[in-house]
Amino acid sequence: MTLFSATRQFIGAALLLGAALLSSCNGGGSNASTADADSDTPTSGNIKVSIDNTFEPILKSHVDTFQKLYQYAHVQAAYKPEREAMKDLLEDKVRAIIIARGLKPNEQAVFDQLKIIPRVTHVATDGVAIIVHPSNPDSLLSLTQLHDIFTGKLKQWKQVSGKASALGTISAVFDQNNSSTTRYVQDSVTRGAALAGDVFASESNPKLIDYVATHPNAIGVIGVNWISDLDDDKVKGFLNRIRVASVGKVAQPTRPSDYVQPYQAYLATKEYPLRRDLYVISREARAGLGTGFASFVAGNQGQLIFLKSGLMPAIGQVRLVQANQ
Repeated sequence: MTLFSATRQFIGAALLLGAALLSSCNGGGSNASTADADSDTPTSGNIKVSIDNTFEPILKSHVDTFQKLYQYAHVQAAYKPEREAMKDLLEDKVRAIIIARGLKPNEQAVFDQLKIIPRVTHVATDGVAIIVHPSNPDSLLSLTQLHDIFTGKLKQWKQVSGKASALGTISAVFDQNNSSTTRYVQDSVTRGAALAGDVFASESNPKLIDYVATHPNAIGVIGVNWISDLDDDKVKGFLNRIRVASVGKVAQPTRPSDYVQPYQAYLATKEYPLRRDLYVISREARAGLGTGFASFVAGNQGQLIFLKSGLMPAIGQVRLVQANQ
């Protein structure tokens, strides 16, 4: 037996055990999201899942790795805005979703009425990155400044610090309408205040990066996993075209050390203020492929993928080393 096949058998056994444990925590109820809902197993069959497209780069790695390990498992992943992914789950179009929040009370009420106990599993901690044009000297931003930029209180770059007065009017851009990053900024940065009327969506994360890279006056909001894997050539290309801003880790930053970038270490220590948790939410009432895939993402191999990508896995450790200068 080769080392790979032995490892695959070990992971398969772990998935079966994890799936059994997950399903034992679930209730009964209808689960007819696909015609073969009763014929798949934790490591075989077909399933559709909806995934927040903010996490497309990292979750593609999970899907590809899972399918390579289990040749009879076919995960059809649809990457879409958070609200649409949740709608798919509530309407029983998919058995599992991966998004950057848990269930809201009204969503939980839907499952209560159906007598289904959804399984909500925290799998990683991500960050929301603020990006600007490489020529923008304003790369240190406090939460108060971000609040005022996204609500329209600050309209000109010269109002931010005076360093970027030549850049003129601030142009704030998000990835998509109904996206998780837009919701996050409204929840955690503007604190419920409406976004400025001239804030717009660029239709996708790559288009957002393109816009910021070609507009010196732009400021964008993007999921950290699009720019965190420094071994990825595509990420290197993105980082050559934009600048990642540092965000104040204290309420009133006064020195450069009060600002941090969304590095994995600062996600781990909770110093980076724009953090958010990533969850797998499953409505599967039996140990099927949805439960198997969720177990994989939450298990050792899935957690290592998060770790390698620069996010903070829910289970795992990041070694922090202080360099003396």
